[in-house]
Amino acid sequence: MSSEKFKAMEKNYSKETLCVQAGWTPKKGEPRVLPIYQSTTFKYDNSEQMARLFDLEESGFFYTRLQNPTNEAVAAKIAALEGGVAAMLTSSGQAANFYAVFNICEAGDHLVCSSTIYGGTFNLFAVTMKKLGIECTFVDADASEEEISKAFRPNTKCMFGETISNPSINVLDIEKFARIAHNHGVPLIVDNTFATPLNCQPFKWGADIVTHSTTKYMDGHATCVGGAIVDSGNFDWDAHADKFPGLTQPDESYHGLTYSKAFGKMAYITKATAQLMRDLGAAQSPENAFLLNLGLETLHLRVPRHCENAQRIAEWLEANPKVKWVNYCGLKSSKYYELAQKYMPNGSCGVIAFGLNGTREETIHFMDNLKLACIVTHVADARTCVLHPASHTHRQLTDEQLIEAGVAPDLIRLSVGIENVNDIIADLEQALESI
Repeated sequence: MSSEKFKAMEKNYSKETLCVQAGWTPKKGEPRVLPIYQSTTFKYDNSEQMARLFDLEESGFFYTRLQNPTNEAVAAKIAALEGGVAAMLTSSGQAANFYAVFNICEAGDHLVCSSTIYGGTFNLFAVTMKKLGIECTFVDADASEEEISKAFRPNTKCMFGETISNPSINVLDIEKFARIAHNHGVPLIVDNTFATPLNCQPFKWGADIVTHSTTKYMDGHATCVGGAIVDSGNFDWDAHADKFPGLTQPDESYHGLTYSKAFGKMAYITKATAQLMRDLGAAQSPENAFLLNLGLETLHLRVPRHCENAQRIAEWLEANPKVKWVNYCGLKSSKYYELAQKYMPNGSCGVIAFGLNGTREETIHFMDNLKLACIVTHVADARTCVLHPASHTHRQLTDEQLIEAGVAPDLIRLSVGIENVNDIIADLEQALESI
């Protein structure tokens, strides 16, 4: 089957089939399994062929920092899973979020962001991008549309949120955020790392751009760091041309080419590749993309097991007298249960936030006594792991910022793996008994 025919049929394939088959369609005599194109450069027969690539007049491969066959195939698979028109791999999830915003923001611009996001992203927007002249206003995602809208300014260029926030496990009302963003003529960017496209496709609810830390569930094995940006192709940049000159006005570094005119629905990803990856270079290595693809092939098998295990454990924790509180949107007691049922009826993720009836020292003692679950900075892979964000991933934040980010001082982030659920519960039980 030709790649063109496969792409035409992708819309009819289930997500399970896309996990296995999308992105790479070998021709006669080519490898059945996506190979690693471990080469920095690619040969052409004459100078004119190469010149057309550099002028963006033709698509092709000439330098792996910009494009590579392995990376392109994996990006195409992720785009198919999300229902987008194009995707780009990056060296990390942090790079993906930076590029996603920086592709449409420059010095003097502003973005609006949910306050309950990953600590590294919070710091990226609040501190690092501020040094670049881009300001961010953080809002309570649960506030009313009227209240959130007050954060917008004439120079606001985008809105950002996480489908399921890390580590507070809050659920974003995507439709509400999309409506607010579009009322102000800007796109909504959603980090869909925890939900994965298996459980939620933000584009169906009005989001315009999706990002991922592919390091998490997509890879699944904790073997490689990576990120991805996916564009829905739905946001009309020309309708808001004054806000987005980088996409709607000539780019002098490419002889006056205008991305929205030359590439249509592919404009956003083309600009991100041709400008940001060219100049900043946070490219994913072909070997990491190869390993990521192996993880994606089993995503549809692993994610349901993560969710099934997490649901059992969340219910067990909620019934345990030594546990003070549990936040997992699969629990009917969760304030986000209805939103989770709306956006993720088949399950949310394998990450649970909870706190103990005890001191901070007892929380640390509990974690130190776990045997099966390990204390690691990672989250959302096949192995059960645990973290105390206030002491670890979010320790750079002040107490006020912790509260604003939805990170309680006693919050324990439990990333439930795909081991036997009874073994995980037994480990938690023995650690709790040690308190």
